[in-house]
Amino acid sequence: MKIGILALQGAFREHAAAFDALGVETVFVRLPHHLSGIDAIVLPGGESTTQDKLLDSSGLRAPLTAALDDGVACLATCAGLILLAAEVLDGRPDQRPLDRLDLRVRRNGYGRQVASFEAPLAVEGLDAPFTGVFIRAPRIEHVGESVEVLAEHAGDAVLVRAERIWGAVFHPELSADLRLHQLFVNHCP
Repeated sequence: MKIGILALQGAFREHAAAFDALGVETVFVRLPHHLSGIDAIVLPGGESTTQDKLLDSSGLRAPLTAALDDGVACLATCAGLILLAAEVLDGRPDQRPLDRLDLRVRRNGYGRQVASFEAPLAVEGLDAPFTGVFIRAPRIEHVGESVEVLAEHAGDAVLVRAERIWGAVFHPELSADLRLHQLFVNHCP
């Protein structure tokens, strides 16, 4: 398996370290030809409006959308989840989500940087709680019928899946716990 990691901005190095620790080959994706030969892609946390603009300036928006449509698996965390949502609340007027997860999300829905927190999460498929790291996390305000909720926090969906596309409002790459990355790999052969 070869996983591409969108490396335009954000926590891409941390995801690479997690997959490297699991023995999974990774490649940084900065240009359209970097998508060639990947089985999955990670859209990392970072700043969603910046990432949105960089998808255009790098020429990646259309090829990334085509790869997702062709069945490339995806793990999107925090800002990456915002990129994949159908609707973004509190985003820039020119922000164009990729509409690959039937979700309505609110940017910084859990508050600003100073409101960051960690919380134990019961994740479907894991035998013990996973510590979710929430940093300026988006809040999922609506989950469409095609989306399965894999974990909740205080009644809100925080980890979701729609077939081969996974989205987390938190940062699993900032935890020393590799189980969520392994769970993603196990479901994307």
